[in-house]
Amino acid sequence: MGNFDYDLFVIGAGSGGVRAARMSAGFGARVAIAEDRYMGGTCVNVGCVPKKLYVYAAEYGKGFHDAQGFGWESTEPHFDWATLRDNKQTEISRLNSIYRNLLTDANAQLIDGKASIVDAHTVAVGTKHYTAGKILLATGGWPHIPDFEGHEYALSSNEIFDLDRFPERLVIVGGGYIAVEFAGIFNRLGAKTTQLYRGPLFLRGFDSDIRAHAAQEIRKSGIDLRFEINVQSITPDSDALNVTLTDGSELQADAVLCATGRKANLDGLGLKNVDIRLSQRGAVEVDEFFCTSEPTIFALGDVTGGIELTPVALAQGMAFARRNFGSREQQVDYDFIPTAVFCQPTIGTVGFTEEEAHARFGDIRLFKSSFRPMKHTLSGRDEKAFMKIVVDASTDRVVGVHMMGPDAAEILQGIAIAMRAGATKAIFDTTIGIHPTTAEELVTMREPWVDS
Repeated sequence: MGNFDYDLFVIGAGSGGVRAARMSAGFGARVAIAEDRYMGGTCVNVGCVPKKLYVYAAEYGKGFHDAQGFGWESTEPHFDWATLRDNKQTEISRLNSIYRNLLTDANAQLIDGKASIVDAHTVAVGTKHYTAGKILLATGGWPHIPDFEGHEYALSSNEIFDLDRFPERLVIVGGGYIAVEFAGIFNRLGAKTTQLYRGPLFLRGFDSDIRAHAAQEIRKSGIDLRFEINVQSITPDSDALNVTLTDGSELQADAVLCATGRKANLDGLGLKNVDIRLSQRGAVEVDEFFCTSEPTIFALGDVTGGIELTPVALAQGMAFARRNFGSREQQVDYDFIPTAVFCQPTIGTVGFTEEEAHARFGDIRLFKSSFRPMKHTLSGRDEKAFMKIVVDASTDRVVGVHMMGPDAAEILQGIAIAMRAGATKAIFDTTIGIHPTTAEELVTMREPWVDS
């Protein structure tokens, strides 16, 4: 591929970058990949993996209490933040090594350092320059904290995992899935947690019924959930923080987490040296084949501002490698991608919301169910599950399933397979459920929902 040092130079060793590098090298390409921070990117280090480990820790908090209704007589044990934090870091270090070994085993050269683009075929890492037939940007996203008085005292989701001391009083600003998940984690670990969101209802983009049900259940869990309010300023006060809100009220906190969105990680990338267009949101614009406006430079994953999910970046990495070095035309199919919010209880969702389905299909049918999970008839916990099925009335095809309840993420992964295969509501109805489970409710909802 010309007189270049490499056929492909990847900037960023996160999920998408590593997958693209490994597969391209496997197809025989000469590949280098540069990373200046940590192997595995956001997901492994400050995203999916540590978050899920902390979710497991949080679930023990309510589990000890639930067990009493099943005959387990015990006092609730003491939670030690340092143990969780340090054990998490040990696991992440193990995963960092695995990612490094995966690249080495694939014969991709790993270069430690900050990479920047010099021109359409050249990348600089420190004082060294490397040339490549193609350059792939996979630098991911980075937390964004708004500019308000005292914003420098706020934490982002990058820092919240590794605090020296557990925050007994935590204020969380934001209404997306990251804010909701951390509110649930720290509430269950024992922090007095307040979540603020500037809009009338959080989880924008999710189904309206799920959003409303989530607000109800999260409030019942003990989180002080406040809508249509925001932070005006943060000022240090002795060993705490004084948080002034837009309604004039004040909160005392040990820490403030701003989970207020993420932006494409482009700082120091050298984009001014090439012809790469950015979207209005500041993400790298690409076509369906991940090509930027500079023909030899490509981008995938969160840096493009698309669906910000690790499995999507992985799929994009595979598609990029196969098309560019494996002689296989492949595009990523973005229909019916399942996702989850690991709050308490968990949200799982796949397909169209009710609002989206109305706009897309016109006439739709809805099936809804809300109930107390069997476990809580003895645990005594005041928690309800909610399920919703959205059906295209003209074809009977199930085009959306939304759930909040026990094991929602695990259940919806299987439902996503059925939906991608084109399952109709009639197929759901003739499927025999596993009894007694929460999941069987999805195949026993027979009567369409009628607004009263």
